[in-house]
Amino acid sequence: ESDTASEISFQLNRHKKTPSIGSHSSDMASVSSVSGSVLSVYSGDFGSVDAQGTVEFALDYDEKNREFQVHVSQCKDLAVVDEKKGRSDPYVKTYLLPDKARMGKRKTSVKKRTVNPIYNEVLRYKIEKMVLLIQKLNLSVWHNDPLGRNSFLGEIEVDLASWDWSNRKLNWYPLKPRSLSAVNGVDHRGVMSLSIKYVPPGSLGKWPKNPPSGEVHIWVKDVKDLPQLRPSGVDSFVKCYVLPDTSKKSYQKTRIIKRDPNPVFNHTIVYDGFHTEDLKDACVELTVWDHEKLTNHFLGGIRLGLGTGLSYGISVDWMDSTQEEVAFWQEMMLAANEWIEGLLPLRSL
Repeated sequence: ESDTASEISFQLNRHKKTPSIGSHSSDMASVSSVSGSVLSVYSGDFGSVDAQGTVEFALDYDEKNREFQVHVSQCKDLAVVDEKKGRSDPYVKTYLLPDKARMGKRKTSVKKRTVNPIYNEVLRYKIEKMVLLIQKLNLSVWHNDPLGRNSFLGEIEVDLASWDWSNRKLNWYPLKPRSLSAVNGVDHRGVMSLSIKYVPPGSLGKWPKNPPSGEVHIWVKDVKDLPQLRPSGVDSFVKCYVLPDTSKKSYQKTRIIKRDPNPVFNHTIVYDGFHTEDLKDACVELTVWDHEKLTNHFLGGIRLGLGTGLSYGISVDWMDSTQEEVAFWQEMMLAANEWIEGLLPLRSL
């Protein structure tokens, strides 16, 4: 939990199927372990159909029960997903942003074989009004596919800070295509300031092969403008993994900074066991969390890598770095032994 430096040691053995021998090494990235540990974090298909149609809903806040209510009435003229059968099986899903995990999703029942579904259902959130007013409501419509990926049919995003709460009537709203902010989650999640450095094997001289294997240094400086999820503020800390390893052998975290939307961590982590060729296939994942007694809530993160979608020849969802993250990683690869400074927006992962 030190604020100054943490050092993690492992070997990036790409072809072995048993852990490497040594007191400070482990088999981080054998093909056998990678394929078993990689899971998709995406649950839908965003590009199969074009968004169209409208949705009718109303918003209300029950002061007595401290409950936010979304009355979903109906949809009209939705896109047809299965053109051969001329059918869609739509349902409506809601999130409170920016922290989808904290408040959870709510969804209506599925209406089969219709592009004009009628729901008349109320989706409810237990939440304080002052906390609600710093959220956005994301309401989206999906086609339900029990045997495959659900298909996105359109969405609307409502800024609850500017919502007219005297308006309790049902109103129609046009469904829009998936926005970049919703897909990447880069809006209002905060910005991380950090530096990274790659030290190639044997590049420091003095002693034979110093260091014996390459090292990646990560200096987490601070984060600014974290979302305030409750009146008392946010108690944040940063987790770090080197993917594809999701075990405790690569796991590191900073101390917790309490009640501060702009926490300063000043925490350095050193990972050794990196050969230069491993930089193409590994990914450094840094995530920011809000700490609470019972559970921690995800706020946002970044993934530093080449964003190729592949790791040691295996297709993986987490190799999804943005252009900014890829450029940052490439600059580190091209400038051995030099600190590269960056300011990267946090996003959903």
